Amino acid sequence: MKRILQTRQSKSLLVAVTAWLMSASANAQDGNAGINEATSQIRGYFDTGTQLMYAIGAIVGLIGAVKVFQKWNAGEPDTGKVAAAWFGSCVFLVIVATVLRSFFGI
Repeated sequence: MKRILQTRQSKSLLVAVTAWLMSASANAQDGNAGINEATSQIRGYFDTGTQLMYAIGAIVGLIGAVKVFQKWNAGEPDTGKVAAAWFGSCVFLVIVATVLRSFFGI
């Protein structure tokens, strides 16, 4: 008797899971609608991301300026290389943000 109840419970569980999966697939959107929704969300975040990159570039520039000033005051001979490296990293961040904006047409 116990085995019959377990079999019935297993069958009813299987039927319930199958019905749930069929209803979930019926409510799914098509692929194009999902891609369009993702594209619009990413475009909405792009301006915020660009501003974040500019802010990070400003912070990196300030840190670099302090480091270069310290090296310059200490009279270290590689001050020019360090200044070029910090300046290059700041310019790189700004250029990447601008190029990505124009590349994706945003």
